Amino acid sequence: MGSLRVRFGLLVGSAAALVVLAAIGLYGALHAAERTLDATLDAQVRLELIAELSGRLTEFGLAAVEAVGDNPGRPERLANARNEVDRALNAVDDGLSRAVAGAGGVLDRTQYTARARPLARLRAARAMLDRQVAQIQREPDPARRADAIRGALNGFGAVTGQPLTFLVEAERRAVEASSAEVRVLAGRMRGVAVAAAVLIVLLLLLLHQGLTRPILRRIEAIRIGAAAIGRGELDTRLAVASRDELGLLVASFNRMAARLKRREARVAADRAALEETVARATADLRGANARLEEIDRSRRRFFADVSHELRTPLTVILGECDLAARSPDTPDAFRPVIATIRKRALRLHRRVGDMLRIARSESGEIALDRRPVGLATILAEAVESCAPEARRRRIALELEPSAADAEVLADAEWLRQIVEGLIDNALRHAAGATRVSIGFSPGRTGAAVTVTDDGPGFPPEAEALFERFRRGGGPGPAPAGFGIGLALARWVVERHDGVIRLEAADPGARVVLELPGEDMGEDAAWDAAGDAA
Repeated sequence: MGSLRVRFGLLVGSAAALVVLAAIGLYGALHAAERTLDATLDAQVRLELIAELSGRLTEFGLAAVEAVGDNPGRPERLANARNEVDRALNAVDDGLSRAVAGAGGVLDRTQYTARARPLARLRAARAMLDRQVAQIQREPDPARRADAIRGALNGFGAVTGQPLTFLVEAERRAVEASSAEVRVLAGRMRGVAVAAAVLIVLLLLLLHQGLTRPILRRIEAIRIGAAAIGRGELDTRLAVASRDELGLLVASFNRMAARLKRREARVAADRAALEETVARATADLRGANARLEEIDRSRRRFFADVSHELRTPLTVILGECDLAARSPDTPDAFRPVIATIRKRALRLHRRVGDMLRIARSESGEIALDRRPVGLATILAEAVESCAPEARRRRIALELEPSAADAEVLADAEWLRQIVEGLIDNALRHAAGATRVSIGFSPGRTGAAVTVTDDGPGFPPEAEALFERFRRGGGPGPAPAGFGIGLALARWVVERHDGVIRLEAADPGARVVLELPGEDMGEDAAWDAAGDAA
C-alpha cells in the first residue's frame, strides 16, 4: 500500500463490499419473510375455501330433499347446488395444487398431497348422493321416498363430515405453523442485523486505524508546518516518511521552504543595500541643504553688506548735492547737473533701501512697530514724497479727500514706504497714465487704502507680479527696478494681518490694501495667544 490511491481504493472497495453484503442479507431476509407470509395467506385462503365448500355441501343436501318431495318448486336448484359444490371442490383442489407446487420441501409436498384423499372422498360423496336422489325420484310412494332420502342424507353427512374436519384442522395447523415461522424469521433477522452492525463498526474502526488515521496525522503535520512558515519560521522542514502522494507533497513543501529561505536572504541583502543607499543619499541631501543654507546666508549677508556699504556713500553724495544746491557759490551752470546727480543718487538710494529691506525680510530681522496710526497723515506724506516724480512725468497725483480720518494698527514708516512704492510703480509702469489717485475708507474691522491709475491695467497674469524679482511686461518702455515692490508690499501687509490684491479699474488698475484696526489687532493677538496656548 505505497500509494494513497491504493489505500483510498481499498477503503472504497471495503465500503462497497459492506454495502453489497448488507443488500444481499436484506434481500434474503425480505425474500424469506415474503415467502412465509405468502404461505400464511394461502393457508388462510384455503381455509376460507373449505368453509365455503362445507356450506355448498349443506345446500346440496337441502336441494336433494326438495327434489324428492311431492311438489318440488324449483327443479333446477339441485343442478345449481351440484355445480356450486363442484366449483368449490375445484377451488380447494386448485389451492392445494398451488401449495404443492410452491412447497419448498418433500415433507410439505407430502402433507399437501395427503389432503387430496379427503377431497376425493367429498367428490365421491357428492356423486353418490346425486345417484341416490335420482333413484329416489323414481319411487312412487312418498313415504318410502322420505325414508330413502333421510337415509341418503345421513350417509352423506357421515361421509363428508370427517374429510371436512380433517381439511379444516390441517389448514388451521398450517396457519399456525406459518405464523410461528414468521416469528422465528423475525428473531433471526434482528440477530443478524445486530451482528452485521457490530461487524461493520469493527471493520470501519480497523480501516480508520489502518488507513485514514495515518493519512490525517500526516496532513496535520503539513498544516502545522505551513503555519510555521506563515509565522516566518523558514527553517521548518518535514520528514518524508513515504514515497506516496503525501510524501511527494512533503518534499515539495520542503523545497518551497528552502526557496523562501533563500529569497528572504536575498531580500534582506537588498534591503540592507537600499537602506545604505538611502542613508548615503540622505547624507548627501543634508550636506547639499547645509551648503544651500550657507549660500543663502552668504547671499543675504552680501545683500545686507552691499546695501549698507552703498547707503553710506550715497547719503554723503545726497548731502553734498543738497549743500551744493543750497550754496550761493555754486555756478548756475552746475545746478542742473547737481540736480540730476541728486535725483539719480536718490533713486539709487531707494533701490539700495529696497535691497536692504528684502535681505532683512528674508532673514526675519524686521521688527514691526505696530501702533494705532491715522491714514490721512501717512498717505499725505507719501503723496508729497512722490509728487516731484509725478510732476516730472506729467501725471496728476492726488490724495482723494475724506470726511474723516481712518485709524489702523500698523508700523507707520513701513506703511508709508509701501504706499510710496505702489505710487512709484503706478508712475513708472502705467504707460499712458494721466492720473494716479490715493484714497482710503474706514471699514467695520479696519480700513482700506487704494492706489488707482488710469493706465492700461494689469496683465492677465497679475497674481504672478507678487513673486519676487517678477517684472511686468506690456506696452511702453522696459520696466525699471528689481521687481520686488509688490512682493515686499505683500510680505509687509501680511505681517500686519492685512490683505493686498490687484483689481481692474475703469479704466486702469487699482491696488487695494486692507488693514485691520486696533480692535482687530487685539482680536488677532488674543487668537495668536490662544493658538500658542
